Amino acid sequence: MAEYKLEVTTGNMTNAGTFDYVHVTLVGTEGESERTVLDNFGVDFKTGMTGTYTVKTSVSLGTLLLIKVEKDPFFVLPEDEWYCSKIVVTTPEGDVILFPCYRWVSRGGKVELRGGRAMKGFEEDHPVLADHRKNELTLKKSLYQWGIIDEKLLHHSNFKDTSELPAEIRYSLARSMERQYTKIMLGAELMFKGLVGSTEQWESFEDMNQILWFYNTTMSEYVKQHWKEDDFYGYQFLNAVNPNMIKRCSELPPNFPVTENMVKPFLEEGSSLKKEMMKGNIFLCDFKRMEGLPTKLSDGDALHVTTGFCLFYSNPEKKLMPIAIQLYQQPSEQNPIFLPSDHETDWLLAKMFIKNADLLIHQPVYHLLNTHLLAEVFAVATLRSFPQIHPLYKLLIPHFRYTVQINTFGRKTIFAPDGILSKSTLGYEGLTELMRRSFSELTYSSLCLPENITARGLESIPDFYYRDDGLKLWKIINSFVKAIVEYYYPSDTEVQKDSELQEWISEIFTHGFLGNKDSRCPGSFKTVKEVIRFITMVIFTVTVQHAAVNSGQFDYHLWAPNGSLLLKKPPPTTKGQSSMKTILETLPNVGDTVSFVAMGWVLSKKYTDQIPLGTYPEERFDEPAPKQMIKAFQAELSNLSEAITTRNAQLKVPYTYLNPTEVENSITI
Repeated sequence: MAEYKLEVTTGNMTNAGTFDYVHVTLVGTEGESERTVLDNFGVDFKTGMTGTYTVKTSVSLGTLLLIKVEKDPFFVLPEDEWYCSKIVVTTPEGDVILFPCYRWVSRGGKVELRGGRAMKGFEEDHPVLADHRKNELTLKKSLYQWGIIDEKLLHHSNFKDTSELPAEIRYSLARSMERQYTKIMLGAELMFKGLVGSTEQWESFEDMNQILWFYNTTMSEYVKQHWKEDDFYGYQFLNAVNPNMIKRCSELPPNFPVTENMVKPFLEEGSSLKKEMMKGNIFLCDFKRMEGLPTKLSDGDALHVTTGFCLFYSNPEKKLMPIAIQLYQQPSEQNPIFLPSDHETDWLLAKMFIKNADLLIHQPVYHLLNTHLLAEVFAVATLRSFPQIHPLYKLLIPHFRYTVQINTFGRKTIFAPDGILSKSTLGYEGLTELMRRSFSELTYSSLCLPENITARGLESIPDFYYRDDGLKLWKIINSFVKAIVEYYYPSDTEVQKDSELQEWISEIFTHGFLGNKDSRCPGSFKTVKEVIRFITMVIFTVTVQHAAVNSGQFDYHLWAPNGSLLLKKPPPTTKGQSSMKTILETLPNVGDTVSFVAMGWVLSKKYTDQIPLGTYPEERFDEPAPKQMIKAFQAELSNLSEAITTRNAQLKVPYTYLNPTEVENSITI
């Protein structure tokens, strides 16, 4: 008689347990066990519980291949799905084998679990496992299919509503309840104050202080106090939610005729614009890609969006200062160059319109397109191309937790013809066209932070904490990915032989970059080095980059004058005609303002089940080596976290968004 000890773990999320009968069948190279009910005294499968059971066979089953798990009803109780985390089997020979599950098991369904070391397809040496692998991929390809909303944009999952999602990729019940509670409580406060749906214009800046009483953050309060200051304005183009637009300027565009005399008062004494350009101290934001976009109608008239330039100077005090703004591309008498020496409200209005354009690019392009939508492509390709036993599935799948859910939800409520973003200056059609333009120019190298920073000439600009922390995180992630990939792919030949890996990158190239060779996204892999770089980019995008462009939205934009997706009046065409009343009239009305504030809060909120970068509560690797690599990864992240915390303690405006403890392991909001 041979005995197999099974340690069966139930997940710790709400309602993970079950009262139903659970049966298992062990499959080995020398035969199968009988279908055995797992039953100890008392309730067996409570939430978060690990139960130990014994399965007896007449002889050893040889090498253990699979575990078949089934669930049958307990008397007449209604269906209660069971979330099985993992089963650890100790064989009669003393081997201890991990069988990861991490999925819901329903009545009448059969789940077959693979255990042991991670395996690539060409390494399969048993027909039962080869068939299991083939059947798993066939099922996953039928379950996870591609959908198309716009022929000129990347593809997405074919799920039209979150109710259609398989249980494994849906929000947990606890996350869903917390999210709903957040919306209800936030909405209740705004409704109580009579702000929701109000078409009234703001009468004073003091009134805006009353938008929320209980949700303000230290940073949002700082923004309210300092939003008018030029040095804080410049700081935000480096370290707020959109550090992606600014670049070094070595020569002024011919259609931005800033003269030496215009900016001389704002430069170091005795210097000149030409000298500062040669030193690398002049920087530019150019909003040309906004030109010609359709805009939203307001009272029958098309709204206006800025398409011009903002010139910055990094001064000897290491402060990035705006020194000239032109609101449209073509210079004219009706398109003057605004300067810090202009009337206070003229300069404020010019800065507000530049920030409006910046946010209109940030939200659909750098936030939605370059993180959320790419992450969904990576997730769907992973779900379709890799079986659960594949080493790259084990590496990647924790970084796609909840991503398909939040994107499916977002396509109906945030980025939709009647979604929140449709209230912006560009409206749904304008934002969509902006995404098309930006997507057509998207390159693989722009998604790789070291190359992105170099291409924009930002290697030495001071106090650029997004760059500093981001590059350190890129290096740490790259080191971790390198260790894992080189362990499973000791040679380039292994990469070339792995048909599942080749299918994965082909799907990403086809559905994520629409086969655009100009993007320089690979359509296949030939070397280990290529795989390491690409997977580093994937993990960085869905963790670090998303945190950088998402987490500060509420902090910086609770206070609408500091940045709004909607401005009602056209940009100024002359100087000396504005006042604080003009600024209030330019801002969105009360109802639209609170809609954007509510969106910022929901998108920036930290939920109680958030999983920080590098944390892997699901045990998927069975080999000691990758487990040790994960520990080394976590240690490096911990060291960086301590260093960032120490630095931030010395800063007037701490940059917290890329502290590893604040970076989520996947895109979930």
